[in-house]
Parts: sequence; C-alpha cells; structure tokens
Amino acid sequence: MYGTGLAKGLLLTLRHFVDSYIDDIRYGFRKYSHSVDNFGVRQGTQTKGVITVQYPDEKVAVPERFRFVPFLIIEDEDHPTRAGKDWCTSCGICAKVCPPQCIWIVRGNDPVTGRPVPEPEAFFIDIDICMNCGYCAEYCPFDAIKMDHDYELASYDRTTHHIHDKDRLSKPNSYWRSIAPTRAYEEMLSRGTWEHKDAAKEARRGQTSSRPSAPRPAAQAAPAPAQPAAQATPAPAASAGGATPWSEDDAKREERRRKALERKARRAAKRGG
Repeated sequence: MYGTGLAKGLLLTLRHFVDSYIDDIRYGFRKYSHSVDNFGVRQGTQTKGVITVQYPDEKVAVPERFRFVPFLIIEDEDHPTRAGKDWCTSCGICAKVCPPQCIWIVRGNDPVTGRPVPEPEAFFIDIDICMNCGYCAEYCPFDAIKMDHDYELASYDRTTHHIHDKDRLSKPNSYWRSIAPTRAYEEMLSRGTWEHKDAAKEARRGQTSSRPSAPRPAAQAAPAPAQPAAQATPAPAASAGGATPWSEDDAKREERRRKALERKARRAAKRGG
C-alpha cells in the first residue's frame, strides 16, 4: 500500500546488484589465474554474483543422465573371447521405435550359407534428424545402444560429418562405464553380469561342458518306458564331455516345455473322449 511493495522490490533488486559486484571484488583477479582450480569455485553452489563460463576454455560438466547422439557398445580390445565384437544383434527395434526415423541398419549375412547373422554389417544415424529422445537406448533388449555426452559436433560438411556410420558410432564398453558409472551399475544388476548376455551364456556353456559328469546309478541307467506320441519329447544330445550342451536355465525351460506339452496332450485326450 502507498508503494511500499514496489519499494521493497526495488531494494531487493538493488541488493542483488550490489552483491554481485561485491563478490567479484572479493574474488578479485584470481579468475584469470590458472594456478588454482577457480572453475570449481565459481561453479559451486555457494557462489554469488555474475558468473560467466569462459567457453571453450571452461566447460560445465554435464550430468550423468545427459542425452545426446547415440553410440553403439562394442567389447573392449582386451576382452578374452569377444574383443571388439558388437553388442548389437541388428534386431531393428531401435529403428522401429525411433520417432524421426533417423536410424538405418543393414544386417550381416553369412558368406557361406547366406543366412543372416546377429550383428550389423552397417549402421547409420543422421544426427541432424536425431531428437536425442533416448528411445533407442530405452528399448534395446541387449543394452547395445546408449546416449553419448559428446555435444560438440558442429561442422560445415553435413554429408560426411553429420551422418555417423558404424565405425564412428562404435565405442568400447569401458567408455560407457566411465561416462555413466551409476547407470552402468544399475544395468549390471538388472542383467546379472557386467558381460553381454551372449558372452555370459557362452561362459556358462563353457563351464557346463568342462564340468565332469557324475556316473548315473544302475537303477537310472535302464531305458525309460515308451511314452505316447503326443507326450514324447526329443532327448537332449550329450556333448563330448558327457554334459548337456545347455546351461541350467535352459534345462529348466526345457522341463517347463515338456510339462506344457503333457498338459496339452491330456486336454486333447479329454476333449476326444
């Protein structure tokens, strides 16, 4: 009333104006000195006054969940069995869910059989079309595509620099773990291993095949009675070491499949009777 609110607002603005210059005077010329880490001081939560980032000499650290152009994860060069191998299986889910349709994938084929192989022969992303939404990384079932932190991608040649091919998109798994350690750890907990799903499966198969098989009792060595044709399931072929060629999880899935077939056969018998 009588202009008191306006006066309080002007005083508050004046106080902030004076505080900004007082902080600069207190800080002095240290901001031009390179002997100490002044950037961390000026970008702290307790800093006051006018703050200017001297880009590109100074850069603000991006948060871990910052999203920019996607990249493909490959195995590190020091991996014992899959050095430089792609995590991508060229399933095409990322290209299907991409809103601006900026992803193109060419699946590789076996040169002998001509059948498709689970790895991309070519992979392209047009970064000028990409909206950095992160859907491709969110929907990838193999954690093979991630959002990068590299935002300095400006150039004068769109054709060669703004359409990223597979060589430019491929980055090792250690790079992803360095820029997003928290997210990489959460994915590891969800996946159950730091390895790719195929690598973990191959490791389990190798451990199963190398484990010596225990001799079966004589009572179990006798052949099982013949089953009806509707309930019969193919017996698993034993490997050279005597163990089954699949892991324990695969054996459980095979057991569930056999029981499902038995229930289906019983229902068919009841309907026929």
